[in-house]
Amino acid sequence: MTSPEIPRSPSVWNSIHGLAYGGDYNPEQWPEDIRLEDIELMKEAGVNFLSVGIFSWGLLEPAEGNYDFSWLDDVMDNLHGAGIKVALATATASPPAWLARKYPEILPVTAEGIRLERGSRRHYTPSSSVYRRYATAMTRVIAERYKNHPALALWHVDNELGCHVGEFHGEEDAAAFRAWLERRYGSIEALNEAWGTAFWSQHYASFDEIIPPGAAPTTLNPGQQLDFARFNSWAFIDYYRELLAVIREVTPGIPATTNFMVSSATKALDYFDWSKDMDVVANDHYLVAADPEREIELAFSADLTRGVAGGEPWILMEHSTSAVNWQPHNQPKMPGEMLRNSLTHVARGADAVMFFQWRQSKAGSEKFHSAMVPHGGRDTQVWRNVVDLGDALSKLETVKGSRVESRVAIVFDYEAWWASELDSHPNNSLKYLDTMRAFHRSLYRRGITADFVHPSSDLSGYDLILVCTLYSVADAAAASIAAAAEGGATVLISYFSGIVDERDHVRLGGYPGAFRELLGVRSEEFHPLFPGTSVTLSDGTVGSVWSEHVHAAEGTEILATFTDYPLGEVPALTRRSVGTGSAWYLATLPDADGIDSLTARLVEEAGVRAVSEMSAGVELTRRRAADGRTFLFAINHSQEDVTVKADGGELLSGARFTGVVPAGAVAVIAED
Repeated sequence: MTSPEIPRSPSVWNSIHGLAYGGDYNPEQWPEDIRLEDIELMKEAGVNFLSVGIFSWGLLEPAEGNYDFSWLDDVMDNLHGAGIKVALATATASPPAWLARKYPEILPVTAEGIRLERGSRRHYTPSSSVYRRYATAMTRVIAERYKNHPALALWHVDNELGCHVGEFHGEEDAAAFRAWLERRYGSIEALNEAWGTAFWSQHYASFDEIIPPGAAPTTLNPGQQLDFARFNSWAFIDYYRELLAVIREVTPGIPATTNFMVSSATKALDYFDWSKDMDVVANDHYLVAADPEREIELAFSADLTRGVAGGEPWILMEHSTSAVNWQPHNQPKMPGEMLRNSLTHVARGADAVMFFQWRQSKAGSEKFHSAMVPHGGRDTQVWRNVVDLGDALSKLETVKGSRVESRVAIVFDYEAWWASELDSHPNNSLKYLDTMRAFHRSLYRRGITADFVHPSSDLSGYDLILVCTLYSVADAAAASIAAAAEGGATVLISYFSGIVDERDHVRLGGYPGAFRELLGVRSEEFHPLFPGTSVTLSDGTVGSVWSEHVHAAEGTEILATFTDYPLGEVPALTRRSVGTGSAWYLATLPDADGIDSLTARLVEEAGVRAVSEMSAGVELTRRRAADGRTFLFAINHSQEDVTVKADGGELLSGARFTGVVPAGAVAVIAED
């Protein structure tokens, strides 16, 4: 269910000079002398933008109706005096103890019926009418107080919505779910049809009989599960919009956002749907220290964030200067890694680099989470890195507002992610992102940037389109993908795509359903692979996860076949000419070498080239300004010097680019 359109406020970038730099600032944790020292340190680091007041409700309103804004008044005034702009939070991310104690019904309830208690954070359900009443009241008080403050540049609404708890099973949540379903379907008969309730005697006589999917004897109705995922994403949007309405009323000239958690691990909220309500998209991203290719996951998440933002510049609202505190083993960042991480986000569309948090806490759950000012203070490598990054960003002012170039699209749909990973499927270890991440990695290593696009997006500007495990797809989206191939694009569609419609109803007549005619193939049965097993293709590729019994229609080229029993000589990779383009089908998950070989064939046919000639180990991305100027980011993740073919001035050094990027370093070339 799509929310009605809300008019956007003016751009946040209008009030910030150059790229934004800073982080979450939590002055309520510190005495006044430390706060004054903070101002001087911020000037030294080149900070110009901070998020303030995110978790401050308990101090701003220590008892119901009793407010204390004295400390926040001083902080806002001091930041303005230092020329620092503020993303002021609504302070609603963590209810104060008195509110949860007085109204325990605001607390989240799990599928098992367990009420989650206070003592942590995010301990509320977005469907609670009581919580919404108090949260909107708090938002109004803050908005009225600071509506004319010169430091105010952006509203930071709540914080990391959907984090920790993404679904809710209390009585008020159930009532809200039923109301949402009634609006979506209009009649109980339509819902019964959509959910296929004739199976297992699940027929409903009225909406009052419906409950959220909870702990049950065995597998639950997939239509119910899918709609509950949609509902929970919508419930958070609806809550956000209620706070946003207050902000729009009181400060119509101040833009607003909330910080997403776009990554390859976060699927609770449909951020493509959410982005329509954001004046600017903001994102939090943290590396998984144990991932040996964490820089590639970072690039994936940054590209996905840019896709959610529709290609517009976005805010990196949080990342870490070094170690985090919440992983099993919290390794610090390696030498130069903080600069490389930060400028990778910039290279892929961010016009703001911010951290959690400004000063490392001395108490609380996140006291060992790194910060811009570490426990050791100024005489630390982390602080020197913070100052150096501020200096680097100050030299990239001309990059601001430019957009990332890409001729490759990867189709991404949160609803397909939710649906593809429900239970009772042919292979319950199949992961939506497996093939997608494999192709993104291969493109990344070639210096080719990809845009992530929603299935409903305009695909006409792309030469290569990758459709990976798009299990559920609407008719219009399937038609758009087919039209892109007809119009000249090279389109690859992978296994377990087009299988069901948006109701999770199987498209009859043979797999891959919605794409059968486009691809010129028909699969009669899936042959999913057990963990640790593989299949071999006739071209030597080794496949895992999936195989299937494919038939190729006349005119469809068979590029590779399975060689193993019982699918010997069955097509595994096919190609069909369509209009002035082509449609390829991939019926397994190839190993890394197989993905690289296939990627090479696809980009050659599509005429897609690397951003520039380069050595192995360097990450390349190009941003283009509206006036035609281009900026090539070359990020060397290796411990050896690398070469890059480019001519122009290197912005970080201020010198002419020599063609060499030193080990672990970054070059940003304003190309001739």
